Amino acid sequence: MMRTIEINLEAIAANYETLKKLTEAKVMAIVKADAFGHGMIEVSKKLESIGVDMLATADLEEAQNIRAAGIASPLLAWLHGEGADFESAIKNDIQIGFSSVAGLEQVAAAARKISSVAKLHLKVDTGLGRNGATLAEWPSVIGKAIELRNQGLVELVGVFSHLSGTSEKDDMVQLAEFETAVEAARKLGAEFEYRHLAASAATLNYKNTHLDMVRVGIALYGLDPNPETVAASFGLIPAMRVSAEVVSVKQVPAGHGVSYGYLHKTSEPTTLALVPFGYAEGLPRIATGKARVLLNGKRYLLSSRIAMDQFVLDVGNDKVSIGDEVVIFGDAKKGEPTAEELADASETINYEIVTRIGGRAKRVFK
Repeated sequence: MMRTIEINLEAIAANYETLKKLTEAKVMAIVKADAFGHGMIEVSKKLESIGVDMLATADLEEAQNIRAAGIASPLLAWLHGEGADFESAIKNDIQIGFSSVAGLEQVAAAARKISSVAKLHLKVDTGLGRNGATLAEWPSVIGKAIELRNQGLVELVGVFSHLSGTSEKDDMVQLAEFETAVEAARKLGAEFEYRHLAASAATLNYKNTHLDMVRVGIALYGLDPNPETVAASFGLIPAMRVSAEVVSVKQVPAGHGVSYGYLHKTSEPTTLALVPFGYAEGLPRIATGKARVLLNGKRYLLSSRIAMDQFVLDVGNDKVSIGDEVVIFGDAKKGEPTAEELADASETINYEIVTRIGGRAKRVFK
């Protein structure tokens, strides 16, 4: 294949087991955004086969797709708007995140209509400023949840929040706010099976944030949650390897312009290798002149403008043939460029790199 995204499902399974060993808490595997670009259904099936504690997506539609694939593991979805299909979610045993009285009333109406019980996780905003009830709204949300629980319409499974990852000090302030909110809920009569706050970075760095369950996303795929937390140092393995084949090789003279804008002109007679992987596949155009790829054991700078379908490598006098593999990113332990390196070259984060990779490139699971 001209373009390949290799997904190592065994690495993902091994990463999950490694993360399990780092905590006494349950481990929720985050498979949102097509499992961070790794293939949501395939990853979910693999995790189910090893007994994952819980899966989670952002959108209900993602969760519905998991159920449609026959995956029965506990499953949470927490991001939805007005008019979401809560009836179907309840029927498919999808646990749902809520943070408002209005949302609770909507899901209760759906549960009442189908004579069932909705399984809920309640979210409190401890400082990130995204969804989640404010501390001022929290008593009303808890009060409504208890009312609906007493009517047999909802089950309170979890309570959660999300850390900003700004600094250890800020995260500890949020932890304290979360503990205060949970205690306030308990005093009002709410009990939860799971308290969950830590995502990948906190799971790896702050054991006091683990509580009853941790949520692992980027670390599950063997990637660094932030520049200070190196996944490989915990024994985690990158699960995505992106490559393409050289499809054209030609010799050009000195002074020859290469790709749009002639950002690169050859300084001497040289060989150019064309690689069919561009920004349509998720290779950021901004990485031009900064990112490097691996070809025949040597790294080459993407010196000319990355185009929609392709980029061109100036390989000098090095021998290159049509069909040679070019590794865009993979595993540092194998000497390959990494998603983190491409992210740095693109002025972004590895999360964005792996979730945007795709286009015409085909995923191959192993």
